[in-house]
Amino acid sequence: MDDVARGRLRIYLGMAPGVGKTYAMLSEGQRGLARGKDVVVGVVETHGRAATAKLLDGFEVVPRRTLVYRGAEFTEMDLDAVLARRPQLALVDELAHSNVPGSRHAKRWEDVEELLAAGIDVITTVNIQHLESLNDVIERITGVVQQERIPDEVVRRAEAIELVDMSPEALRRRMAHGNVYPSDRIDAALAHYFRPGNLIALRELALLWVAGRVDEALQRYRHEHSIDTPWETTERIVVGLTGGPEGDTLIRRGARIAARVGGGELLAVHVTRSDGLSGASPKQLARQRLLVEQLGGGFHQVVGDDPATAMLDFARAENATQVVVGASRRGRLTTFLTGEGVSARVVRESGPIDVHIVTHEKAGRRGGPALPAMSGGLTVARQLRASIAGVVLLVALTAVLVPLKGPLNLTTELLLYLVAVVAIALMGGMWPALGAAVVGTLLANFFFTPPLHTLTINERNNIIALGVFLAVAVMVSLAVHRAAERTRRAARAAAEAQTLARLAGSVLRGDHGLPALLDQIRETFALSGVALTERDADGGWHTVRSTGEVPDNPEVRVQVGERFLLVGAGRLLPASDRRVLDAFAVHAAAALERGRLAERAAEATGLAATDRLRTALLRAVGHDLRSPLASAKAAVSSLRGHDVAWSEEERDELLATADESLDRLHRLVDNLLDMSRLQAGVLSVAPAATGVDEIAVRAVDSLGPLAAHVDVRIPDALPAALADPVLAERVVANLVGNAVKHSPRDRPPLVTASCLGEALQLRVVDHGPGVPPAEWDRIFTPFQRLGDRGTGVGLGLALSRGLAEAMDGTLVPEETPGGGLTMVFTLPAVAPGRVPGPYPSDPLS
Repeated sequence: MDDVARGRLRIYLGMAPGVGKTYAMLSEGQRGLARGKDVVVGVVETHGRAATAKLLDGFEVVPRRTLVYRGAEFTEMDLDAVLARRPQLALVDELAHSNVPGSRHAKRWEDVEELLAAGIDVITTVNIQHLESLNDVIERITGVVQQERIPDEVVRRAEAIELVDMSPEALRRRMAHGNVYPSDRIDAALAHYFRPGNLIALRELALLWVAGRVDEALQRYRHEHSIDTPWETTERIVVGLTGGPEGDTLIRRGARIAARVGGGELLAVHVTRSDGLSGASPKQLARQRLLVEQLGGGFHQVVGDDPATAMLDFARAENATQVVVGASRRGRLTTFLTGEGVSARVVRESGPIDVHIVTHEKAGRRGGPALPAMSGGLTVARQLRASIAGVVLLVALTAVLVPLKGPLNLTTELLLYLVAVVAIALMGGMWPALGAAVVGTLLANFFFTPPLHTLTINERNNIIALGVFLAVAVMVSLAVHRAAERTRRAARAAAEAQTLARLAGSVLRGDHGLPALLDQIRETFALSGVALTERDADGGWHTVRSTGEVPDNPEVRVQVGERFLLVGAGRLLPASDRRVLDAFAVHAAAALERGRLAERAAEATGLAATDRLRTALLRAVGHDLRSPLASAKAAVSSLRGHDVAWSEEERDELLATADESLDRLHRLVDNLLDMSRLQAGVLSVAPAATGVDEIAVRAVDSLGPLAAHVDVRIPDALPAALADPVLAERVVANLVGNAVKHSPRDRPPLVTASCLGEALQLRVVDHGPGVPPAEWDRIFTPFQRLGDRGTGVGLGLALSRGLAEAMDGTLVPEETPGGGLTMVFTLPAVAPGRVPGPYPSDPLS
């Protein structure tokens, strides 16, 4: 088995039942047969559709396996038979199907995994509502809790996913024509699950999910083929934000561009600069983040020494097609002294990415020609410009001072040269300043130190003055350089602190799971892919979670303890970035551990609840099982004895006692079984139009002798209720039996009914001691007997509420006027012309 190549999986994905997934699967199988491929049908559900069943002609169908569960027979795919047959291709319908207990696997997708591992190709089908990640979204849209769910990763691993699409109108027409459900289920389906709004939302979810899967495949292909230029498959507009007031204008312009290109994706990015020159306003950034989210975009923040490079790295990593940046706010002199701005560099280095330069009222209006800020790590171009500016400044200063050498002395002239050297240090750092100091010393010697126009110095004081000037100039240059270096380091530390503060904030809020954290790492450090790996027992590494594409030999590797390793791909990170990345790596490992601990805690909580339930069951059932068994056994043993001659009247009384005891035992076992079915979500509900009077009468009659103590008053001309007759009778019987126990003999319980709008309300009224409103929730807890009054295991009310809700009804208590408790059982009424059908909670039943 280890040498067998894994089979290939093809999935037909649909937005809802009836779009033609099974038909498409069988059609593909027929094409395989025509090509001479060995194809068998593992399991196909035709649902009585003639066109689908006709496509089965020509296929070898593997007989299904019959399983017996709770006295009923079910058929499932015979996995062993398909494995023994070993076809090239197996057709397996309904991937999310839950197998009957007793099967080798709980889910059909697990059967498919075993077929693939055996080298058998599989074609299968699944609906979008069965994907685990969309479960909560589907529930909010349709009001349906999907019991059959499948992990997204199982579907994502398929080599091919094909969307079987159909417009909502076309699907509803198919259903109305009887091509999806039988005629007795059409009206209910169209009115509930298959409403136009539901189908539109489900279709959009399916389209978006498949589009995301296609985008993942595209990114993987680009990475495998080392393609770093953007492919304009989807328009993504990146808006560069500086944190300045022009950000609102840029965001709105980017949103308009995204809207014009037909649903483009809007991404706003702010580069936290490490040289301290960003001038970002936290308040404005927070406001701009909110604006981006209101316009349907995403806000991102990354750290980078070079804002232009960091922005373009982010854009390329996101496969962006357009970049929006603002026009420079710097004046011409500042631009000359410090080089081209971010927007100009983005234009020059963008390559195939389109760049929009957006003008704004702050463009070019920063004010006068301010000196460049102190900064270390200056570029060669900036140092060269500072050197040229220094030569021009010193020559100009000399030209001004030469005519004034009479009124001014050497000390004043050297101080002016020192001011020029300091200015050059501010412009270009240490090396241009040192050069300016030497040039200034030579100029002062040549033009202002006797003898003039020669480098010879006659006076000792002048030698000392020039030497002191040079020494001071050098020290000033070094001081300026060190101050600029410390400023750069402080800015870098501030950027790292800001990033770590966001990370700490996410930890405190608990809003970053491991996938979101890996995405943040990828964005912050402009990586193409990030993965968290864990060491195996044999010393190897396996990937726990990843985002983007990570090759076998990634450029970035950060180990966390002995067990975890964070790897990243896309570029080599400088040493200064590794400190922050280490913190992210530790947090990623901690997030994984927290998730696992949460899962274990949930399992432990479930086990504890199960243990408490078992303890309560044993404690509550112990007496109630023994009591009717003891009574029945005593009666039967007495009848079988030969030492006493029983009269006919006594024999009838003993038989009645045994019959009553066995009835109690039967009701107890039925309640326990129904409660377990409710909690497991497998209770079968068969709705039908049922008269409320029939439900009440049968329920009271089932109580036997107790029925004589119940007053039934059901008005005539009430509409029928949409309910399962058997389950509704159980609810009323439990309520009436409970009411009889607590009602005084002279005031028997009352059963009555009324119609309220589209609902029927059946009331069971008793005049007993009642229950305080604060305790009403407790009386519906399984195995809870309030105050330990009476007998029974305490399942009646809990089971009754569960059965009521299973029939789309409610069960709530009310105070009885004059004392006592009234239980109100509400069911939907059947309107004239309404055909009973499946409940909205089970659209596929």
